[in-house]
Amino acid sequence: MVPLENARRVVIKIGTGVLTSGIGNLDTDRITVLCRQVAALRQSGIEVVLVSSGSIGLGMGKLGLEARPEDLAQLQACAAVGQSILINTWQAGFDPHRLTVAQILLTREDLRSKHRHNAIFETVERLLASGVIPIVNENDTVSASEIKFGDNDTLSALVASVMCADLLFILSNIPGLIDKQGTGQVIPFVEKISPAIEAMAEGTEQTTSVGGMISKLSAAKIAQRAGCGVLIGSGQDATLFQNLLAGQETGTYFAPNSQPIQADKRWIAIQDKTSGILTVNEHGKRAIDQPGKNLLAADISLSQGDFSAGELVHIRNADGQLIAQGLCQVAASEFPEEGSTVIIEGDFLVRLD
Repeated sequence: MVPLENARRVVIKIGTGVLTSGIGNLDTDRITVLCRQVAALRQSGIEVVLVSSGSIGLGMGKLGLEARPEDLAQLQACAAVGQSILINTWQAGFDPHRLTVAQILLTREDLRSKHRHNAIFETVERLLASGVIPIVNENDTVSASEIKFGDNDTLSALVASVMCADLLFILSNIPGLIDKQGTGQVIPFVEKISPAIEAMAEGTEQTTSVGGMISKLSAAKIAQRAGCGVLIGSGQDATLFQNLLAGQETGTYFAPNSQPIQADKRWIAIQDKTSGILTVNEHGKRAIDQPGKNLLAADISLSQGDFSAGELVHIRNADGQLIAQGLCQVAASEFPEEGSTVIIEGDFLVRLD
């Protein structure tokens, strides 16, 4: 059962397919229903952050485009046109409920430093304390490949992690994770995303969308790691949150990890850009399994990459599996071959399940 009644803060990601009825055509009736649902959650004492797709699709419609552009500049132009339409539509939907929205546009770069990560947290905290509905989207107008999130499923999971949300709702046109090779039914509960679960995922063929179930499972992993439960469900269900508050099962619920990453370490865990790779021996692997334990030079069997002191590195086991990442205290050019030199302090080391 999805523990919505016990949640203090939730993030709701709404896909383009939910918000539109075709390229450039907003489904205002659907937005009206969604705003009413969010307002009801707020009245129940639950803080809500929205992650809303749709700017590129709306821009495509306004500019008379029938197919998603492949040219980056044209995509950015569509986003610039569509974002103002999107945020104004949300504000109009919340006006009857006397709720104010705030627009927050992010790129990957905004989460790559602890300072900017903390600034996002403080800003959203202040907005929520003021009774405002923060509406987050990727800043597609300036995003290039190296600073893009890739899809808003990933963005929503990162926002949930940054904001220490209790639950993440990923709403689209599908009712949940469907076992297409087996029962053909929605799987109601997933404790851990195994290879068998990942094999059920498919991409998307929608003109205005990216991602599909593959990106949703990837996002669920990020949120689970942060101690956030995830529900993948239908954005077409007008009674979704009402049913969940009543204890009914709907969609697919992914349970949070039993040992989530500490809040002050999450900015390390969500980084995707690293400067090197360290391979640990068995002793190093055991050190990573012990919270707060330093990783020493004697724990490293191989160092790869030209990284500087203070840069982020991936940590793999002897089988090449990524098991952790952290901030390396020693530059690659000065890396000791053995001994008790601290390579990564426990406070800056994050285990990845």
